[in-house]
Amino acid sequence: MRELRFLLSLWKTNLLAVMEFRVSFISQIIGMMLNDGFYFIFWVIFFDRFETVGGWSLSDMFVVFGVTATAFGLVSFLFGNAFSLGDIIARGRLDYYLSLPRPALLHTLASRSIANGLGDVSYGILSYLVSGQSTAGGLGRFLLAVVLAAVVFVSFLVIVQSLAFWMGNSTAFGQLMLNAMITFALYPLGMFDGPLRFILLTVVPAALMGAVPAGFIIHLDWVNLGQLSLGAAGLLAAALFVFHAGLRRYESGSAIQVEV
Repeated sequence: MRELRFLLSLWKTNLLAVMEFRVSFISQIIGMMLNDGFYFIFWVIFFDRFETVGGWSLSDMFVVFGVTATAFGLVSFLFGNAFSLGDIIARGRLDYYLSLPRPALLHTLASRSIANGLGDVSYGILSYLVSGQSTAGGLGRFLLAVVLAAVVFVSFLVIVQSLAFWMGNSTAFGQLMLNAMITFALYPLGMFDGPLRFILLTVVPAALMGAVPAGFIIHLDWVNLGQLSLGAAGLLAAALFVFHAGLRRYESGSAIQVEV
């Protein structure tokens, strides 16, 4: 409860900070919603030509985009430093977080909010609602799937970004893996089989952020829920292990820094 109160205080402070310039805040949200919508036009055109692909239809893709965009937006807004953790490590800026009596990883991740993440959340919820598959039970499954998909995503980011403990500046690699994760999360899993399907469930667990949670929402598939829960728990444990293993190699930035 103590850490939860700490998190809520951080998120409240971050929200007040990003809302300081209201016009910019609102424009970022609207801009991100439009960006997501334009990206989805590709699938509208695609399914106008092909009715289904691997058992997935256009209405199913609304759900895939819904859960993926919402999970991405939640991580962006609640744990914004997950995207720049590698840079923080490489520049020795962890000193500030290590000097305080709070969990270093949690404090680092939650100390920044990316305002346009709320645009992704808004678009994701809207995408699910217009899918034609929104019911009372489906909404409950949607919320559960989004939380688990967000855990998968933030854990993957922590693992990739924590490689900076060994690699130094890993910004390019981190961006590459982020792009791979988001790109493949927005594809129906039925399009892939064999080794590629295995990769999308393990090495780059994009399917655990998109198709697998969407499958659970659409069909109440308990196998998908089991895969998603196991994947989220495994990735979270791996993220904590990799970060703390790397922390033992961390070299201080040897500088007095002020974090705002």
